Amino acid sequence: MSIKLLNKAKNPDAWDENVLRDNGIFLFMSGVNSESCRAAIEFILLHNLQPKKLPRLQLMICSPGGSVDACFALIEVMKGSKIPIHTLGLGMIASCGILLFMSGEKGERILTPNTSILSHQWAWGSYGKEHELFASQKEFDLTGKRMRAHYRKCTGLTDKVIDKYLLPPSDMWLTAQEAKKFKICDKIKTVY
Repeated sequence: MSIKLLNKAKNPDAWDENVLRDNGIFLFMSGVNSESCRAAIEFILLHNLQPKKLPRLQLMICSPGGSVDACFALIEVMKGSKIPIHTLGLGMIASCGILLFMSGEKGERILTPNTSILSHQWAWGSYGKEHELFASQKEFDLTGKRMRAHYRKCTGLTDKVIDKYLLPPSDMWLTAQEAKKFKICDKIKTVY
């Protein structure tokens, strides 16, 4: 934690909403949607456009998940960032939350031991005429392939292992230790 952040924390009257941003910390503590991902994307782009760049950015994630499309938009920006993005999972990283978390810089994806971790196949609803439902099925299949490829890239696991343990038909709740075993996180940090 920087001296500036410590000084602000000691004097609550001096606290302002930009302290975390100025220190490269973004709190992603909501569902994954266009609005929350836009805020995170703007944060990353803002720091990447600064003449004097921070050595790293920290994305602290506590999210029940949400929109896969919005999630992948943020993931693309994270992966394209010139500044490494470290992720810290706390509270809950579920569904799209786990996708965001594992997108962090390898070696710098940290979980706290009390984090609830959910990995599962994505859910989606569709309605319309028969030909529209067939067209929707193609996007459903493509999104499944995108998710599996993302798990492969972030964990190095095979499709067989991913399908069996991380994306089976039922929800998979994991401990921090299990997440580390499956290479979703790199470190577990006990804070108390």
